[in-house]
Amino acid sequence: MIRRLLLLALAGLVSGNLAAQSTYLGFDRNQYPGDENLKVLRETFAFLGYWLNTPPGETHQEWRGKRQAVESAGFGFLVLFNGRLYAQLKNEENAARIGKKDAAEAAASARREGFPGQTVIFLDQEEGGRMLAEQRVYIHAWVDGVTAAGFRAGVYCSGMAPEGTGESIVTAEDIRQNAAGRKISYFVTKDACPPSPGCTFSPHPPRPVESGVDFADLWQFAQSPKRPDITAACASSYSRDGECYAPGTKLHVDLDTATRADPSGGRTR
Repeated sequence: MIRRLLLLALAGLVSGNLAAQSTYLGFDRNQYPGDENLKVLRETFAFLGYWLNTPPGETHQEWRGKRQAVESAGFGFLVLFNGRLYAQLKNEENAARIGKKDAAEAAASARREGFPGQTVIFLDQEEGGRMLAEQRVYIHAWVDGVTAAGFRAGVYCSGMAPEGTGESIVTAEDIRQNAAGRKISYFVTKDACPPSPGCTFSPHPPRPVESGVDFADLWQFAQSPKRPDITAACASSYSRDGECYAPGTKLHVDLDTATRADPSGGRTR
C-alpha cells in the first residue's frame, strides 16, 4: 500500500511538472484575420492577439465586435491596447492625464467587447530602451487606471537591448525595476535567432522564460516581416518574401508563446 501511494504521488508530481512546463502557440496581427479564416487558424494556434483600439500604424480598428466569433472558434485571448509614443506625451503632467484617459478607454472598450473583470489588458509599448520620465508616468497612470477599473494590467515591450546603441538596457527590465510594486504581466518581444526558433509552428513552442527575460509571461518570438539583421540563423524558416505566414492561409502573423491557452483570461466559457 505504501509503495502504491508513493508511485501515485510520484506520478502526480511528474504530471504536475509536465503541466507546469506546457506552452501554447498564439499569434497577433494588426488586421482582423476574417471570420472565414478562424477555423483553419485554430488548427495551429491556441490564442490570438485582440486589439481594443486602433493598432500601431493602422488608420482604423477591425477587431471591434469580433470577440464572440473568436471565442466561438475556440481561441484564447491576448488582449492588447495601443499606447502612446514619447512625442505625444509632451511633459509629465500631460503624460499622467493621457495615461489616465487611455486606461479609462481601455477598460470601457474591454467591457463593450464583453471581456470579464480581471482580464489582463496589455499596453503596447512600441518604443524600447530606457523609459524616460514621461513614459514612466504614462505607463504607471495607465496601469493604475486599468487596475482600479477591475482589470489586470500587462505591458508588451522589448525583451532585448536596443540595436546599435551600445546600451544594455532591456525595456522589460527597466519597466519592472521602476514599477514601484505595481503588479504587471509582461509580454516581451525578442525575435533574434537564437534564442528565437524563427517562423516555426511547433505545438510545443519555447517557454517565455527562454527569451532571456525570466519573468516574462508571454514571448513574441517571430515578427512578420523578419528583420534580416537579427534573424540570419533562422532565415530559412520564413517565406522567400521575408514574411511569416500562418499555415493554410495567406495571412502574415507575429508568433507568440505563453504558458496558458488563454493568456489574458478573457474567455467567458
